[in-house]
Amino acid sequence: METVQAALWVVILLVALALIFDFMNGFHDAANSIATVVSTGVLKPGQAVVFAAFFNFIAIFVFHLSVAATVGKGIVQPGVVDTHVVFGALVGAITWNVITWYYGIPSSSSHALIGGIVGAVIAKAGAGALISTGIMKTVAFIFVSPLLGFLLGSLMMVAVAHLFRRARPSKVDKWFRRLQLVSAGAYSLGHGGNDAQKTIGIIWLLLISTGYATTADASPPGWVIVSCYLAIGLGTMFGGWRIVKTMGQKITKLKPVGGFCAETGGAMTLFLATTLGIPVSTTHTITGAIVGVGSTQRASAVRWGVAGNIVWAWVLTIPASAFVAALAYWVSFRVFD
Repeated sequence: METVQAALWVVILLVALALIFDFMNGFHDAANSIATVVSTGVLKPGQAVVFAAFFNFIAIFVFHLSVAATVGKGIVQPGVVDTHVVFGALVGAITWNVITWYYGIPSSSSHALIGGIVGAVIAKAGAGALISTGIMKTVAFIFVSPLLGFLLGSLMMVAVAHLFRRARPSKVDKWFRRLQLVSAGAYSLGHGGNDAQKTIGIIWLLLISTGYATTADASPPGWVIVSCYLAIGLGTMFGGWRIVKTMGQKITKLKPVGGFCAETGGAMTLFLATTLGIPVSTTHTITGAIVGVGSTQRASAVRWGVAGNIVWAWVLTIPASAFVAALAYWVSFRVFD
């Protein structure tokens, strides 16, 4: 009886740790949703985070749990996962998030979590325990999502410039200050829809591995879904201001029309990926879209050095979080098993 109660407490503590990661995901990635709308002056920072958090949460009513299914069932063989693996994965992801937040680097919470899962699983059972199709799909979108964001953002900017070429700049600015509320809401919706589901997926993986759910279940328990959407919304409300500055001003200077095009291109990318069940980085997506918008003005409008530093963070995210996760798994297994 005591053993069963102890095991239950371990599961409860790991669920709490996963929700802490989810909160940090919202906190860390708030910049993705609000940087453009804040930097263009359409909303004040306090208004922007509440606005984004609201759309983060209502994504629960919009998207199917395809991304959660990929993380919960499509990355690693469920029989390999145990509480030590989940602990290692979450510690790896949280550690990388804290480091990149501290230095104001817009890295991917999503890929930090995937890297954490991969590192902890390899430490336990080797690379053969991973599901290659799920891993490759996720890795491919490290490159696809920013390129698609870049393409859609730049095409939107070119189309808008053509359509409004005869309009007065002051009038265009006035229209797009309003339209940017629509695009920012759409992007925040996509952010919540894709990112909250990653935490749903790892909690689902934990419940399957500990016998509180089965692989035959069509979806995770309702309390998991609601708590994850709430956690990411609350995290967004607290906002990661260090990263907002990098995303909103250091890459390129944005006006409301540029903010609208970047957010719309990014939102389209997120909607597509979430529908296909692919865990993508909202950071990669919006960065690509911002660079795409800036490049339509002139190449020098983009601070390529800043963009290059961000790309290096993207490259390092999965191996760095995997390394920390492997160490955390080893410590957990040695100390608590």
